[in-house]
Amino acid sequence: MPRPAGDRAANDGPEQARPARPGPLRWLGPVRWLGAAVLLTAAVLVARSRHRELVEAYRIVTEVSRPGLLLAAACEAVSVVCFAAVQRWLLRTGGVRWGMGLTTAVVAAANAVAGALPGGAAFATAWVFRQMRRRGVEQALAAAVLAVAGALAVVSLFVLLVAGVLASGSTGPDAFVRPVLGLLAAVAGTAALVLGLFRFAGSRRAVRNAAAALGKRFRRVREAETALVRLAGRARSVQPGFLPWVRPFAYSLGNWVFDGACLAAVLWALGIAVPWHGLLLSYALTQVTGSLRLTPGSLGIVEASLSALLVAQGLPPGQAIAATFLYRAISYWALQPVGWASWLGVTLGTAGVPEERRGGAGGAGSASSR
Repeated sequence: MPRPAGDRAANDGPEQARPARPGPLRWLGPVRWLGAAVLLTAAVLVARSRHRELVEAYRIVTEVSRPGLLLAAACEAVSVVCFAAVQRWLLRTGGVRWGMGLTTAVVAAANAVAGALPGGAAFATAWVFRQMRRRGVEQALAAAVLAVAGALAVVSLFVLLVAGVLASGSTGPDAFVRPVLGLLAAVAGTAALVLGLFRFAGSRRAVRNAAAALGKRFRRVREAETALVRLAGRARSVQPGFLPWVRPFAYSLGNWVFDGACLAAVLWALGIAVPWHGLLLSYALTQVTGSLRLTPGSLGIVEASLSALLVAQGLPPGQAIAATFLYRAISYWALQPVGWASWLGVTLGTAGVPEERRGGAGGAGSASSR
């Protein structure tokens, strides 16, 4: 499933919309690979110590209901389409018309790239940026679309987290709920403070002056600011206020909701009683931990956190492991071949590419040099 900084790609903002260059963070690559090796070793050790639970999980998976499995796959497909709809809406607001098929293919391909490599989200973002440029999207607009899509994904996940905390109530695992409540209170307080300061003309003037100063020094900042202002202006021209952003926010929220519905459908397909009171919170917390991207596709991290949270909700370990692995098989592994096929088609294809930019390895090279 495409994630903002976790399982969903192309959301790291304007500064990451370019190929990575060597710098002080070049040590992150080896650290990620080391982390992946450590997690793999830990997984082997856990598998040896939890042999009985794994055998039970395998037995449960072999008895999966086909209608439930198809429902889970359909929910995951809708989740991907919802995320693609966010970027398509933003592009259309910026004056660029992409078909839903092309946008979905780009999102699926970026998701595959992000899930295949340590730090893959940066590579996926750079690839999406190049494909947008190749298809005539202005550089500043492409960066703004990636940044706004990422922001909407983060905000919608935050809303889902709040809903999960409220739904779990006092029956949820206290060890997780208390820190989440503290985090929500801190973020909400900070947001309220910032919004309160923006009611004063002096605060708005100070922000504009700071942005102008940065724009004079950094061309990328100036281009991103211009594109964001243009996006907001065109959205207001459709309908003033916050209403124009309801649709992309609903798409972004649907991205998470349908992925969570995939997990619920998996539980139903396995004949496991769905812990409705705590399922939303468990899912949202899993996405937050998975967003750290410490391993390719957050392998090991998502599995461990989701299994533990489902056990905390009262599921036996065998059922929790079975549900987790079947959910990941649909939401991660099944999307990899689809995504890489989409990557090949988008990279070599000419759909949406202006006539003058066609030719030579699908035009990818000309886009990256612009």
